[in-house]
Amino acid sequence: MDMDTLQCMRIFAKVAAEGGFAAAARKLNLTTSVTSRAVSYLESHLGSRLLHRTTRNTALTEAGERYLHRCRQILASIDEAQAEASSARQHPSGCLRVHALSSFGHHLVVPAVLRYQEQFDSLRVELTLSGTLPDMLEEGYDVSIVVAPELPDSELVSVRLGSIPGIICASPRYVADHGEPRTPEDLRAHHCLQLATPVFPFNKWMFSGSDVPFAVDIGAPRYAVNVIEALEPAVRSGLGIGILPAGVALPGLTSGSLVRVLRGYDVQPVVAHALYQSRRFVDAKIRTWIAFLREGLPATFEADNRALAAIEEAP
Repeated sequence: MDMDTLQCMRIFAKVAAEGGFAAAARKLNLTTSVTSRAVSYLESHLGSRLLHRTTRNTALTEAGERYLHRCRQILASIDEAQAEASSARQHPSGCLRVHALSSFGHHLVVPAVLRYQEQFDSLRVELTLSGTLPDMLEEGYDVSIVVAPELPDSELVSVRLGSIPGIICASPRYVADHGEPRTPEDLRAHHCLQLATPVFPFNKWMFSGSDVPFAVDIGAPRYAVNVIEALEPAVRSGLGIGILPAGVALPGLTSGSLVRVLRGYDVQPVVAHALYQSRRFVDAKIRTWIAFLREGLPATFEADNRALAAIEEAP
């Protein structure tokens, strides 16, 4: 009979602890014949007798005593590993490895990580900001935060975190020196500054049309960079016109160091997604991080939209 060795070890340890097959069977809710066959299986598998059996009691052989000692060590380690794995599904623990595209990571993900760790101070977080999309399985990431007009095809689970409007901005000095574009096509005659990432089309700006989005070719950008934090100062300094997320543009629009151009045209919004590998048996660290993002980021985006609307309505 092919029996599970680990289960047989558990039965053998219980027989040794209870001093007999019948007592062990009652504790394990098994029949006496099943407990007896389990020990016989181990003895046959090992080629060594583990118990001396009489009609009245059982006693460990010398080999049985040594084997019992090892069984208890093995079973304790397995129980500990199962408890840790089960706890990981209930309570955040260990290290959460997060990847985010550097284009938006500083603005969105870094503050979220800091707030998350305030709630779960026993959890370690490793955050990687890069300009490329990772192979999550190969590189060992738990979650990747991607901000893009559209997600690339993959087998990863995707959770939508919210939509981020883009604001076309320039400095007052640039508008005074070069004039203000009236239509998206006018951008071809201006200095356009480009956010260059793997998920954004290079040399093209996407607008939301009445029916379908349309693209405007801006030509070779005067300045291209892969992080928003390096794009905003260039726009503010008067180098050219750029598309900024609402949250990044707000301080400049409030202070007057930035002005909004092409107000009648909406840039196609980008969407923030959290990507992870499986829907089944998700660790608590991943589950709580995703829930934290789903609660926090949409509120951030909504606050940005309200602040932007207030600026637009101000005299």
